[in-house]
Amino acid sequence: MEQLNRKNTNILKEYGKNIQGLVEYVCGIEDRAKRTASAQTVIDIIKQLNPALKQENDQKLWDDLYIMSDFKLDVDGPFPMPEKDLLGKKPLPVGYPRGEVRFKHYGRNIEKLIEKAIEIENDEEQEAAIIYIGQLMRSFHSTWNRDNFDDAIILDDIKTLSKGKLHIDLEKVKENGLFESNTRRDFKVPSATEHSSNGRNKRGNNNNRRRNGGHKKRRN
Repeated sequence: MEQLNRKNTNILKEYGKNIQGLVEYVCGIEDRAKRTASAQTVIDIIKQLNPALKQENDQKLWDDLYIMSDFKLDVDGPFPMPEKDLLGKKPLPVGYPRGEVRFKHYGRNIEKLIEKAIEIENDEEQEAAIIYIGQLMRSFHSTWNRDNFDDAIILDDIKTLSKGKLHIDLEKVKENGLFESNTRRDFKVPSATEHSSNGRNKRGNNNNRRRNGGHKKRRN
């Protein structure tokens, strides 16, 4: 095989001229089996000289070996030689979302959540989704305007973004504090009877503790 004629060229500078020279030497070995074994030895040397590269994917190191040989290294390596045309090829453009965000202080993710909530057919699940979105919107809104805030603003914004397809009663939101950040994320709102009974039980337990001195008396 024709040896590389790049004595003064260091293709991948991060490996240094010595590794580049070894690659050129390996390319000049006539016996294919010896050439393959020597190429593997170069890979091992690279790992020894650069401990950090031990964590690298072996395929990357072999790709770099082919690149340093100017794609002339003909060996039975564990990985195929990469295509030369891929070098220097510009990556595909990253697609960015188009369209203006209606309320910039909420961001586009809120709009996506509202789109998903509209698709929910179950009424209870959709209401739970509205509550979750309302909590997020309230937290975002409060960072922009702490003085002028009301749950009605959040509901109006939800109505606007959903084009009137999402709705929850304002009084229900205010009475139960559904948009408060400390509201449980399972969105299970206790009924009025449960709320009142829980309150009576708590008061009763407190009174019992007071009468008993805060602890139960031990029986003899």
